[in-house]
Amino acid sequence: MSPYDAPLLLATEHTEHDAGAEAVGLALARRRGVTLAVVLPMARSAELEMAAPAAAERADAEAARRREALVALARERGVAIDLHLRRGPEPHAEILDEARERRAALLVIRRRGRRGLLANLLVGEMVSKVLAQAPCSVLVVPSGAQLWQRAVLVAVDPQHPADPSLPAAAAALAAECGASLHVVCVVAQEGQRAAAELALQQALKQALAAAAAHGTDLAAARGEVCIGTAHTEVMAAARACGADLLVVGRRHAEPAGHAGARPRLGRVAREITGLATCPVLVHVPSPAAGAPT
Repeated sequence: MSPYDAPLLLATEHTEHDAGAEAVGLALARRRGVTLAVVLPMARSAELEMAAPAAAERADAEAARRREALVALARERGVAIDLHLRRGPEPHAEILDEARERRAALLVIRRRGRRGLLANLLVGEMVSKVLAQAPCSVLVVPSGAQLWQRAVLVAVDPQHPADPSLPAAAAALAAECGASLHVVCVVAQEGQRAAAELALQQALKQALAAAAAHGTDLAAARGEVCIGTAHTEVMAAARACGADLLVVGRRHAEPAGHAGARPRLGRVAREITGLATCPVLVHVPSPAAGAPT
């Protein structure tokens, strides 16, 4: 059983860019036999309603159409959904509020949205804000991606190896679908290999313990230390093992527990999330875990 079994929340605007997130969210809910919570955020402001009531009416009609289409899609996939349409000036804020109110354990969302001034960003602006502030882990899904089934690769930062919930989460997700598990530690120089090897062994031990706790044997779990640029080496390792799910951690701008600590998506995690052709889980430990991110 995965630590992300429930509550499971899908955030979608039901556009072509959301197709992968919807497919993965529905497949996860069906596999686990749970109702899928869905939030459909629609940009809306009081100013728009006052200045252009006809435009507001058209927006409402479009929201109703998307809602009906999502309900039909879920019915077709054999999944029960609990859909909440939220209106507000900032879609990312509506998604975050929904995740908090539902006490979501996992939020599934697309990677990028419509093209425009921000089209060349690796991760869309709205999604970036969700990733930086989400109260739970976030599964970021490219438009054409599907549910993983071959291999799960987790990238462990040897300079921040203390969080046991990161490899444990990756192990649980691999065990859930019978996939292999690969742990990668990347350092910039050969002189840092010894520290990376220690972090790697610790992560493998944590992963195996988590799998055993879920009644699964991940004896085939493998690990490697790579020398080079972090995101480049992680992506190369993912291609080599055929990974169809990547797992990375989120950081704090200050050390966890610091009075000014605030979550952020680190540069390496952002690059991996933006470049991957498969889903990427940005892992956020639950408050009960008491571990730093």
